[in-house]
Amino acid sequence: MLSLLGNAEKVLFFGTMHNAITDVLGIKVGHYTDKKAATGCTAILCETGAVAGVDVRGSAPGTRETDLLRPMNLVEKIHAILLSGGSAFGLDAAGGVMRYLEERGIGHETPAAKVPIVPAAILFDLDIGSSKIRPGTEEGYKACLAATEKKVAEGCVGAGTGATVGKFLGIERATKSGLGTTSCKIGDDIIVAALVVVNAIGDVIDPKTGGVLAGPRDQDNKCFLNTVELLTGGTYSYKQNSLPTNTTLGVVATNASLNKEQVNKLAQMAQDGLARAINPSHTMYDGDTIFALSLGDKTGDITTLGAIAAEVVADAIIRAVQHAETLAGIPALKDMR
Repeated sequence: MLSLLGNAEKVLFFGTMHNAITDVLGIKVGHYTDKKAATGCTAILCETGAVAGVDVRGSAPGTRETDLLRPMNLVEKIHAILLSGGSAFGLDAAGGVMRYLEERGIGHETPAAKVPIVPAAILFDLDIGSSKIRPGTEEGYKACLAATEKKVAEGCVGAGTGATVGKFLGIERATKSGLGTTSCKIGDDIIVAALVVVNAIGDVIDPKTGGVLAGPRDQDNKCFLNTVELLTGGTYSYKQNSLPTNTTLGVVATNASLNKEQVNKLAQMAQDGLARAINPSHTMYDGDTIFALSLGDKTGDITTLGAIAAEVVADAIIRAVQHAETLAGIPALKDMR
């Protein structure tokens, strides 16, 4: 399996349990998956609280509670992140996460009540499966009920259920994608991990070679075309092709102790991994968003943490297409080999 960490992987991953974002103590992940409708949502729970930041690079984002994560704003810790399909409709699923946390007495303390802080981001998957079925409050709640601190299911699950890539020639020529996660251990005790849902207009590429791992399929369904080559060739234009709305969403987490300014820097540096593994990325038709979480008391250098964060994001993107399965008539990478 392709890994950007190369020969260092055995050393870096030694001691981690699941090669997933749940290797960061205090994080649980739960999915709600509807394969018939080709949609779902994923809850990343940090019930003891986490310092959080965010970096939004795409020009078509759909988000909730992201302003709270800026360093100058009041709330210091969040309690969950919700990633969802269903386009803007899917933001409703965050209400189910709030209900789950409130029932357990978890939230930001106010004079009247504890208010769970749940930032959220959505992706557009209405063009496959059923556009009339979207994750809502009940689905967000069910994702929380399914949350585990153990191994995380990857591929066409949760928010990755309806994810696709390589959509420059339309959804009918796209390739199935999904959700991927991975982790890396730095030294003896610091962990940096990522979970990414890959729903890009661009291609997933091998950062080492620049070759397309998953992109627009040719007419014979035997190989992938290169979106940037299509763009530079001038054969296709935006007017000729209806470009669907997309978005790659990610969460990076570490057990290093960071303040709000540092964790926002971590999210910013982690975006470099998205640019390495998706081309083009951050387009007018993507809402690319990366959240970052700090849980724990380890001491880590932000430059080192950010550099590794970019690596695990890129690896998680590659895992998302490698673990995807053919769904709703859209073939996956492993079915084209």
